[in-house]
Amino acid sequence: MAPDITTVAANAAATQAKGTGQRSYAYVTFLAGNGDYVKGVVGLAKGLRKVESKYPLVVAVLPDVPEEHRRILASQGCLVREIEPVYPPSNQTQFAMAYYVINYSKLRIWEFVEYDKMIYLDGDIQVFDSVDHLFDLPDKYFYAVMDCFCEKTWSHTPQYQIGYCQQCPDKVQWPSYLGPKPALYFNAGMFVYEPDLNTYEDLLKTLKITTPTPFAEQDFLNMYFNHIYKPIPNVYNLVLANLWRHPENVKLDRVKVVHYCAAGSKPWRYTGVEENMDREDIKMLVKKWWDIYEDESLDYKSSINLGAFQDAISEAGVKYVSAPSAA
Repeated sequence: MAPDITTVAANAAATQAKGTGQRSYAYVTFLAGNGDYVKGVVGLAKGLRKVESKYPLVVAVLPDVPEEHRRILASQGCLVREIEPVYPPSNQTQFAMAYYVINYSKLRIWEFVEYDKMIYLDGDIQVFDSVDHLFDLPDKYFYAVMDCFCEKTWSHTPQYQIGYCQQCPDKVQWPSYLGPKPALYFNAGMFVYEPDLNTYEDLLKTLKITTPTPFAEQDFLNMYFNHIYKPIPNVYNLVLANLWRHPENVKLDRVKVVHYCAAGSKPWRYTGVEENMDREDIKMLVKKWWDIYEDESLDYKSSINLGAFQDAISEAGVKYVSAPSAA
């Protein structure tokens, strides 16, 4: 298959930036299957455009993403890059959600070494204020927002069973009889990282000898990057359950990134009938997502420099032929 010329041009620009000593940055998300999550990714692309981000959105897609969905993403300026699935060792572990198993494929994004640093965002995330400045965080660390232990999907843990949560660590003290306090634990729906082939290969090698756990790749990433993890404020990944679990920690007027991961909160599936979904703050955030998604002024308009574009496709082995004069 011939290379996608938009991707070729973007990758050539990233390579050129490295060649001149400039640093190359991008956002990245993940998409699998032929379902409706493509709407979330389109919404994310338009949200990044609305906040005038300077950097592209790369979409890592599994082979089962249909060509129609890939065309939709490309038409919105996304750089579509196919990856192969990654599977955990087979055993009897029950995941908190059945579909979590496909998320191990996110490990492939450490292979995107044409970029010096990337910000990963789940497809059910929307960006309401620029976070480009996160690319300026010091190198060699893994940045993400701390998760909450209060949801029922955590019921298998001692944290949930005693009511301890790192979002409010003073509310219930960690008892000494349970041993050391749990290490800080992040939500893997958004994180800042540095692609690296050595890390990529070690991630896959480590996965082969690591027993899968209920939260799949999120548990695995927490284990693997624990020694370099640095928490960032929850304005960079507001998990909606915090609106009712930890309202004292939420300042909605300051939130930059919203993660629509609570049951029933996906804007493109929203009915308002699920638990907590009739809240006014939820309705407001769903409306804000739709306002961006339906705003045709945010649709992608190509601004590729023609000269650079011709050089890029020529380098990729795609012959460029000038169009005949209309006269």
